[in-house]
Amino acid sequence: MPIRNIAIGRPEETTRPDTLKAGLAEFISTLIFVFAGSGSGMAFNKLTNDGATTPSGLIAASIAHAFALFVAVSVGANISGGHVNPAVTFGAFVGGNISLLRGIVYWIAQLLGSTVACLLLRFVTGGLSVPAFSVSSGVGVWNAVVFEIVMTFGLVYTVYATAIDPKRGSLGTIAPIAIGFIVGANILAGGAFDGASMNPAVSFGPALVSWSWTHQWVYWVGPLIGGGLAGIVYELFFISHSHEQLPTADY
Repeated sequence: MPIRNIAIGRPEETTRPDTLKAGLAEFISTLIFVFAGSGSGMAFNKLTNDGATTPSGLIAASIAHAFALFVAVSVGANISGGHVNPAVTFGAFVGGNISLLRGIVYWIAQLLGSTVACLLLRFVTGGLSVPAFSVSSGVGVWNAVVFEIVMTFGLVYTVYATAIDPKRGSLGTIAPIAIGFIVGANILAGGAFDGASMNPAVSFGPALVSWSWTHQWVYWVGPLIGGGLAGIVYELFFISHSHEQLPTADY
């Protein structure tokens, strides 16, 4: 059971050089991701004079986030694992793949990276507001929570299958692409309803910089539940109790 593998970690783990380097990598990766993702939304607002969201704007947001996450995961993969998302870190924790204390270092780095990215966006755009995530008109908050649970489950499940699973083989080389693609696809599915965050850090930075906290809890509860469920399901059914690969025959 994955619950047996959960580890709190030792306090000294938080100050080890490898942990600090991993935290710095998460900070930089999250900054890269949020700067491009939120920046694309600000660019759309500027080009349309803050007009209504259009299908082309949704596609542009999907592509920007998919590309940026592909890069952010790639550059952090060999240092921190390229989580770039507190929900991914939480999913790795409940599956026993990262200790709680190391995970907290990741969380702090991710939230700081998102905040700094939004502050930079505000500065370089001459003080334009950074759009915060919110639930669309006509969509209930619990509908949005379930949306975030399902989308984040798909994201973290993809992370497990392509990046964490020790049996992944050559799939590990395409992990950043797969992770970017599922986020882009989920934005196309959920962007019109609740913005499709799937990432508490992505919603936290804009909310803090623009000081807009409406429905912020949705973007924490949904992703953390979805990420945690994905970690438990994959670790329980596909890592701990999966078949062994058959030996390759020599000819």
